[in-house]
Amino acid sequence: MSHTNIVTIGIDLGKNTFHVVGFDATGTIILRKKRSRNQLEQSLANVPPCLIGMEACAGAHHLGRKLEKLGLQVRLLPAQYVKPYLKGHKNDFRDAEAIAEAVQRPTMRFVPLKSAEQLDLQALHRVRSRLVTQRTAVINQIRGFLLERGLPVRQGAAALRLALPQILSAPKDNLSPRVIQLIQDLAEDWRYLDRRVASMTKEIDELADRDPHCRRLMSAPASGRSSQARWSPPSDRRCLP
Repeated sequence: MSHTNIVTIGIDLGKNTFHVVGFDATGTIILRKKRSRNQLEQSLANVPPCLIGMEACAGAHHLGRKLEKLGLQVRLLPAQYVKPYLKGHKNDFRDAEAIAEAVQRPTMRFVPLKSAEQLDLQALHRVRSRLVTQRTAVINQIRGFLLERGLPVRQGAAALRLALPQILSAPKDNLSPRVIQLIQDLAEDWRYLDRRVASMTKEIDELADRDPHCRRLMSAPASGRSSQARWSPPSDRRCLP
């Protein structure tokens, strides 16, 4: 890219290829290029300092930090704010053009560029949320197997945890050996997921303690540790950057 008149660039991100559209000061398109992941950073290194717009999607924060090191001004936009600027039928170059249009708007709201540490914390939250969902599914399956055989247990994981040892240890005609074994295996899955969730929660707390934004949030009224001791969706996301 040898265009010295570029003032705004829109990049439509893909897994391996990126579509790039550049505007000059008059709003005229003077650049339309398709670049591979390996080519993009090298080609943008030759562009004078300008405004770069990208949608806030997977990989945008990592690429944004790399482009900022080249002296470029990077702004991430929510995808829903770009859509009104799309002209004609949707394609990758038109998406990049719409991004370049949207990023110039003076009233546009942008997504803050996340640091590597913030992305780590976000990843931990996502994994923990998946583990909690899996644990809930295991608990519901155990409860369902028992209910099908005339053994209802009152609502709540704690109630099932207390009732399960007695149910499995006492001989019952309506529980076959096969079902007992299945429930025991599910109970082991439950214990494993409990350990994983507890470990993930501890790691999130340790990262949150080192993050000034999280510390500030937790010091706010009604947002202290005591009110967040019990982790359950959706309140898990207390410190998501």
